[in-house]
Amino acid sequence: MARKPVRAAIGDVWITCQVCGGDLFRERQVLLNSAGLEFMKVAWADEAATGLICWQCGYVHLFVNKDIKLYRRDK
Repeated sequence: MARKPVRAAIGDVWITCQVCGGDLFRERQVLLNSAGLEFMKVAWADEAATGLICWQCGYVHLFVNKDIKLYRRDK
């Protein structure tokens, strides 16, 4: 099942797609795996990022900034 589209902002700056300029995204958490932790079988300890997948073109944007806010699209 596809997730609902969201808009995103960091502070008062709205995020738009770097490729197509779209402002709707699908959100998911992404692990930033490192070879060392993978080798030691503790990849779960790797840092996570917020992945925003452009609803229009599919380009994936990654953010490690914890201040990112997601807003449901207006109906």
